[in-house]
Amino acid sequence: MPIEIKDREKFIELSARASEVRVVKKEKEGIAKVKLRTKRYLYIIKIPINELNDFLKQLKCSKIVEITKKGPQELTPS
Repeated sequence: MPIEIKDREKFIELSARASEVRVVKKEKEGIAKVKLRTKRYLYIIKIPINELNDFLKQLKCSKIVEITKKGPQELTPS
């Protein structure tokens, strides 16, 4: 089971240990699920889409991937 984190600062700290960050946008709900894969656990946080780019810039993981219906796409936070 994934672990849902509510605290953004804790999620950012955990991103230093992550092998990959996956972003799944849910346009209808207006949120994005950010999934942090570490060696042992999968951590999840829900972020409003309008705050997503600023949040991704703060993450310390170098590999950020957006999951779409077309397949995974490498992201660079702008």
